[in-house]
Amino acid sequence: MERAEAILLGITALWGFTFPAMKVSLDYIPPVLFLSYRFGLAAIMMLLVFRGRVLRRETLGEGFILGLTLFFGHAFQIVGLKYTTASNSAFITSLYVVFTPFISYFLLGERLKVKDVLSLGVALTGLYLISGAESGIGYGDFLTALCALSFAFQIVLVQKFGEKDFLSLAFWQIFWNFVLSLVFSLAFEPLVVPREILPWLGLVYTAIFGTVIAFTLQVKYQKHTTAYKAALIYSMEPIFGSLSAFVLLGERFTRKALAGAFLIMAGVWNEIRKN
Repeated sequence: MERAEAILLGITALWGFTFPAMKVSLDYIPPVLFLSYRFGLAAIMMLLVFRGRVLRRETLGEGFILGLTLFFGHAFQIVGLKYTTASNSAFITSLYVVFTPFISYFLLGERLKVKDVLSLGVALTGLYLISGAESGIGYGDFLTALCALSFAFQIVLVQKFGEKDFLSLAFWQIFWNFVLSLVFSLAFEPLVVPREILPWLGLVYTAIFGTVIAFTLQVKYQKHTTAYKAALIYSMEPIFGSLSAFVLLGERFTRKALAGAFLIMAGVWNEIRKN
């Protein structure tokens, strides 16, 4: 495995452990307000560490576009997490792997293959099963599927903007995510400052490891591979997420949910086999 791909695998593990951290924190903080704290802390830390280097104007527009996709992705994910398990959220989020070729087709002109359609069909069947809903897909799982679609856009757009300065691009997408989250949370959620230590631990972990380190390394190293290969590496996120949810929260799958998780990963790994 190349150095860049190994680093992307490492940040995938960091992202996987954010699922239980966010799940626990939601007992104390409204979901989008949590994002405001998370990305606000991350933006401040990047300014303290890198100072004026991250404030380049030439990446402001691209950073806003990436920040918009991240805002929708994280907002759908964290609101959905209130209505589903951390394990479900991790596996359903991995649908961005099978969504990525379709987004690449529209934005980058990359060719679609029959296996892309097959992978999508298998993975969506898995989504239905893992949701466990008798009459359709559960609300939280549906929101998480929209999160996966948003993250697919983000992955392809990172590839499209890959020649830009990686530090300022990472900062601006984090900053705009913070601004959008703050505006939404102030408009629709109560302002809460948690006094307990547990939600702050979740915030600090997701801000430092899941945001500053992970997104900076993503923008720096993803340009050394393809958007498609990056999505395949990120497909390990639900494995890390499910393991961390089992160890930290004691979450377990029902047989039906386990079958759904298997089908989602089958769709993802079918994408891996095509190259």
